[in-house]
Amino acid sequence: MAEQPKKKSLGFNILKNDSTSGHGGFGVGAISLDNVSPVFIDINEDDVFVDVGAMHARSSVEKGIKFLTNEEEVPNGKPYWLVWVATERNENGPYYAGVTGCYMTVDREARRGYKLLPDHVNKMDKAMKRKIMVEHMDEKSRKLLAGFLKTHNEEMWNNSSEQLKTELLG
Repeated sequence: MAEQPKKKSLGFNILKNDSTSGHGGFGVGAISLDNVSPVFIDINEDDVFVDVGAMHARSSVEKGIKFLTNEEEVPNGKPYWLVWVATERNENGPYYAGVTGCYMTVDREARRGYKLLPDHVNKMDKAMKRKIMVEHMDEKSRKLLAGFLKTHNEEMWNNSSEQLKTELLG
C-alpha cells in the first residue's frame, strides 16, 4: 500500500518539544527553532503568508534567486518583508512573543534579489529572544501583519503584549 504524503502545515509552531526528554545528554543547549515561524509580507500585493521554507532560505519567494548585498544592483526588485515571529506560552495561553522584520527585494525575471543575510540571522535571533522590532517597517506593512496575526489566531493576539499591538497598529 502506498504511503500518503503528509499535509503541509500553514500554521505557527506554538509549543516546542523537549528533544532531550530531560536526560541531559547529547543536544543539551542546542537552539530550538520549534517556536519560530517566518511570515512574508508581499508589499505590492497586500498579501501575508507563512512559508516555513524561509528557515533555510528555501521559501517560494527565495527559490531560484541569487541574492546580492547591494539593493541598487536589483533596480526592478519587488519588495517583501520577511518577519520572524516567535511564539511562547504563559499562564494565559499562547502568544506572539517576538516579532522582527527584515527587508528584501526579488526580481524574478532577472533571478536576482537583495537581502542582507546577517540582518536576517540577527533579526531571527532577536525574535527568539522575545524582542519586538518593527518600527523600521512601513505603516501599511505593519497593519497588514497585525491583521494577519489577529485573524490567524485571535487568542494569541489577545494574549500578546501591548507593545506589539501598539507598534503594529500605531
